Amino acid sequence: MQSLYVEGSSVMHRLSPRLKLLSLTTFGIVLFITDNLVLLSIAALMTAVVYRMVGLPLGEALRRLRPVFLTIAVVALFNLIFNPWQQALVPLLRLTALMLLAATVTATTSITEFIDEVTALARPLERTGLVQADDIGLALGLVLRFVPEIVERYQAIREAHRARGLKVRPTSLLAPLIILTLRDADNIAAAIDARGIRRHVS
Repeated sequence: MQSLYVEGSSVMHRLSPRLKLLSLTTFGIVLFITDNLVLLSIAALMTAVVYRMVGLPLGEALRRLRPVFLTIAVVALFNLIFNPWQQALVPLLRLTALMLLAATVTATTSITEFIDEVTALARPLERTGLVQADDIGLALGLVLRFVPEIVERYQAIREAHRARGLKVRPTSLLAPLIILTLRDADNIAAAIDARGIRRHVS
């Protein structure tokens, strides 16, 4: 399976995973507190600069953002239909800035670091008896591993349709994508149980 992590030695690579996660959380809160277009534009520009520091080629950097940005564009267009352009621009800038910083954090933090840090942060929640910190970390790690794989598989199915001369439709692509993803999920779940990773489960 692929990983979103990119090897490098940028400033973001050198920051601790906890600092990056807490900064991302704080940044997201601040973004949704203000609706000042100037501040939001500066935030989007700054996060774009930080994202470019990751070291990805421009084409690859844009390809990673395309699925999320298309969703953001749809949200912005929907807002534009019912609101003045100034108001529609606010969520576009907010979500773009948040997407760029989140992509930077993901690209500069390995899966292992994510799992360890999230597990450590979730450990106090175990006192409630409602969650297991190890499960939360494992779930996050699997999501981060599955995302690029699902995107790659979607593109492969789409190209296979085109090669066979079939009309590419979301409905015809989703069925095989879901089936293949669920099959992999079953295989991973079986592997996890076989290795006794979730030993706390009765």
